[in-house]
Parts: sequence; C-alpha cells; structure tokens
Amino acid sequence: MVKKSVIPILLLLHILFFISCEKQREHIAPAIHERDSVPMMTTYGVNQLISDSGVIKYKIVTERWEIYQNETSQKSVFIKGAFLEQFDESFHVQSYIQCDTAYYYTDKQLWELRGRVKILTKDGLDFTSEELFLDRRAHELYSRKYSKLVTPKRTLQGSYFRSDERMTRYLVTNSRGSFEKSDFTGESDTTTVAVDSLNTFSRPQAAPRPKLPTTP
Repeated sequence: MVKKSVIPILLLLHILFFISCEKQREHIAPAIHERDSVPMMTTYGVNQLISDSGVIKYKIVTERWEIYQNETSQKSVFIKGAFLEQFDESFHVQSYIQCDTAYYYTDKQLWELRGRVKILTKDGLDFTSEELFLDRRAHELYSRKYSKLVTPKRTLQGSYFRSDERMTRYLVTNSRGSFEKSDFTGESDTTTVAVDSLNTFSRPQAAPRPKLPTTP
C-alpha cells in the first residue's frame, strides 16, 4: 500500500521538475528610442537670428527650444511659444509673428504655428488664427482653420487662408467681411458682402512681387 501511494507522488514530482526546467518565454514590449521621445538638445532663453540661403530672414525669441532627431528627420519644438520678427532683403522688419506653440521641420523647411497665432505687418495688416504654416521653400503662408485678416481698408474672415510670405498678396475662401466698393465698382464707399467663392486681394506695391497661385 505504501509503495502504491508513493508512485503517484514521484510521477507528480517528475512532471513538476520538467516543467520548471523548460525555458520561460519573456514578454518584452518594443524598445522606445530615446531620440524619438527625448530631445537631443534643450535651450532656454533663446534670442537667435535664422538665415535662409545665406540671408537673415527671422529672429526668434522663445523661452524654451527643444530639438528632436531620428534617423530620417529633425524637428524643433517651441512648447512655451515663440515670437518671430521677419526681415526683408534689406534687413528691415517686415512683420511680427507670435504663437502659443511652434514646430519647425528642418527637412521640409516648414514652420507650423499653433494656438493664438497673430501676425502684424509694417503695412498695418493684422492676421489672427489658431493655425498657420510658413513654407520657406514655396515662400508662402497658409491656414486651413478659421482666420481673420484686418487691413486699414477691409476685414476678411474665412476657413482657408493663403498668402505670399510678405503678406502683400493673399486669398481667403468661404469668407465674409467688409470691403471697399472700389474692389467691385470703383467707388470709394464701404460695404459689407458675403462671399462664397474665392477672393484674392493685393495691396499696391511699388515693385513687382512673386505671383501667388490662384488655387490652393
């Protein structure tokens, strides 16, 4: 009786021994690359000039500047907001740009501004939106969100905005605003109209400016 009761116990011990000797599988999550999630460089209290093709185009002032880099691209993040001065070829201030958050994609040469975006030009043009892209390659600005543009002569509001980089020639779609009658009839009185189609306005300039495409 004792031998018969011992045999099942021995078999159970052998089974437990073999199970414990089997190699256990490790469940490991994919590695997180530090350079994708952690900035490779962080700078505080920045006041720096930025050049384009050897010509100084911007001055940026920001509380915090982070640079992220992976195998294919590099990105700068201004999480505390940014203030930019835009210069012309003669190093005169063309406009002031302010936003809550900014991103700059080095490979695309593209600025992405978010939050309370505001632009004020030397000609008195005042632009506000929650989004604005500055394409340094195409030399243009655009926004796909509600934007408001106020000039000394008119006010425009619309869901799509596009302009040359100097904000001298611009267009707004799905807009509503006040315009000069001279825009339509040559008269000088002011009127308010609703505009459903594409509208392009150009401020008078002494010198010719680059043409802006008429379609988004």
